[in-house]
Amino acid sequence: MCTLVLCSASISLHYEDGRLVRAVTRGDGVQGDDVTANVRTIRSIPLQLPKGGDWPRQFEIRGEVLMPWSSFDRLNAEREKAGEPLFANPRNAASGTLKSKNSSTVAQRGLDAYLYYLLGEGIPGDGHYQNLEAAARWGFQVSKNMRLVSTLDEVYEYIDYWDQERRNLPVATDGVVLKVNSLAQQKSLGMTAKSPRWAIAYKFQAEQAETTLRQVVFQVGRTGAVTPVANMDPVQLAGTQVRRATLHNADVMASLDLHVGDRVLVEKGGEIIPKIVGKASPSEPDSLAIPFVEYCPVCGSKLVRYEGEAAHYCPNDTGCPPLILGRIEHFISRKAMNITSLGPETVDDYYRQGLIHDAADLYELREEQIADPLASDNKGVRKILASIEESKKVPFERVLYAIGIRFVGEIAAKTLARYYGSMDKVAEASKESLMQVNGIGEVIADSVIQYFANPVNKAFVERLRGYGLQMEIGEQQKQAQSDKLAGQSIVISGVFLHHSRDEYKALIEQHGGKNVGSISNKTSFILAGDNMGPAKLEKAQKLGIRIMNEAEFLELIKD
Repeated sequence: MCTLVLCSASISLHYEDGRLVRAVTRGDGVQGDDVTANVRTIRSIPLQLPKGGDWPRQFEIRGEVLMPWSSFDRLNAEREKAGEPLFANPRNAASGTLKSKNSSTVAQRGLDAYLYYLLGEGIPGDGHYQNLEAAARWGFQVSKNMRLVSTLDEVYEYIDYWDQERRNLPVATDGVVLKVNSLAQQKSLGMTAKSPRWAIAYKFQAEQAETTLRQVVFQVGRTGAVTPVANMDPVQLAGTQVRRATLHNADVMASLDLHVGDRVLVEKGGEIIPKIVGKASPSEPDSLAIPFVEYCPVCGSKLVRYEGEAAHYCPNDTGCPPLILGRIEHFISRKAMNITSLGPETVDDYYRQGLIHDAADLYELREEQIADPLASDNKGVRKILASIEESKKVPFERVLYAIGIRFVGEIAAKTLARYYGSMDKVAEASKESLMQVNGIGEVIADSVIQYFANPVNKAFVERLRGYGLQMEIGEQQKQAQSDKLAGQSIVISGVFLHHSRDEYKALIEQHGGKNVGSISNKTSFILAGDNMGPAKLEKAQKLGIRIMNEAEFLELIKD
C-alpha cells in the first residue's frame, strides 16, 4: 500500500458507540496531550458517526491534523499585519494550534485532518487498505491518493507520479510511505525501537529555486538562541511563495559568504522549512558583506557562544522579552511545574497585558484579572487557577528544574536535589562541592553559581518560596532513598502493570541507580515489561545482559 506523507501533527481519535470521546496527540510516544475540545472544531473530523453503520462499538483511528496552504498563508498574513512572529511552516502552525488553550482560536485557523490507521476489536478485516475504505464510508476523511499495489513497478510509478503532482496539492507533503497491507503480517514483522518494520518512508528530493537576497534579520528565540533569517525576493517553491529562509547560525552564514544582492539557491528541507543552500553566481565585487550580529537585536546585550554550541545566545534571561517568555513556558511545562491548563499563547497574552513579568507572577493571578467579561462561563479560567495552585505540590527536584538554570536539565536537577536536599544548600554550594556530585561537571557547576549570584534570580526563588512551592525534598522521599541500586545503569523497556515508566525511573533514582536509554556492555540489567522492543531484546541477549521482570525488580528494592 502506498500513500503520501503529510506535513502535520499526529492525532489519535477514540470513538465509543459512534461518538468521539477523546482525542490525544502523540506526545513523546508514551504520553500525549488531550486535545478533544480543539479537535471538535475541525470540520472534517466527525463527532458522531451516522446511525446504522457497521463500525465497532469501540475503536481508535489515527491520523494527521494539518494546516492547508491557504489557511497557513492567511494566518501568517494576519500575524504579520498584527506585528506578531510568523509561523515557520504549516506543520509547526498545525501543532501549535492544536495545543492552544482557546478552542475558538483553533476553529478560526482552518485546520484539516486525514486518517490513516484503524485499530480495535471488531474492525472490518485484516487489510489495512480495506479498513480505511470502510472508515471512509463511516464519514472519516481518508486520503483519496492512497493506492493498493503489488509490484515494484507499481511502487515506482506511484512515486514518480507524485514527485511532480505533489506541487498541485492543497497541503504540504514531503514523501511517500509504503506499508504492508496485512495486519497479521504487520504484527508478525513487529517494531524496532523507533519505527515499524512493516512501513518505510521515501522522501522526495527537495525542490530548488533561484532568487535575490535583500537582507538578513536576526531573531531571538525563547532559549536565547539568535537565528539569522534571510529576506529575499518572493519565489515559488514546493507549492507556496517563499520570502524568508533560515540561515541557522554564524558558521552557516560564514560558509555561504553572503552579500546583499546575491543570487541564491533556496530549497525546502523536508518540503517544509526554506533554507539557502548556496549561491547561484559569485557576489558582485562592490556588494556589501553581511556579518553576524555581536549584540542582541532585542535588548542590546552582548551575545555569547558557549563551548560546543553552534548558536550564539543572548545571556540576558531576566531582561530580554523572548527569553522571559521562554523561561515562563519552561516553568509551566509538564516535566517542570506541570501547569497543564496554560499554553504558550495564553502566556504571551498575559505578558502583553502586563499581568505577568516572570513565572512567579502566575501565583498572583486572580479570576477577575483574566476572566473574559463576555463569556457566560469562566470555567477555563478557574481551571487555569486550579492548575497553578496544584503546582505548589510539585516536588523540589522539579521546582529546581523549573526555575531555569542554564544547562541544568531534568536529570541534573534530580541529581542536585537529591544530593543537597534543599534549594538553600544548592544555592550555597561552592564550585568544588558541586563538581563532586556525580554527573555534574564544570559547565553546570559554573552555571549554578552564576544563577544564584544574580540578585534577580535570588529574589525570584524567594518569591516562589513565599507562594508555597517545595524548596526541599519531602520526608517521604528521604525515607524512600537507599543505595540498593548504587552504581548500576538500568534500561527500561516495555509496558508495566504496577507503575508507569516514569514512576519506575523515579524508583531507580531513589535507590541510587542510573536510568540509561540504550543498551551497551555497561548496562547492569534491563527492567522489562510486556511488549519489550525486539531490537533491545536481541541486543541484550547478544551482550548477555540480565533481563529482569517487574516482580523481580520490586522484590529487589523492597525494604
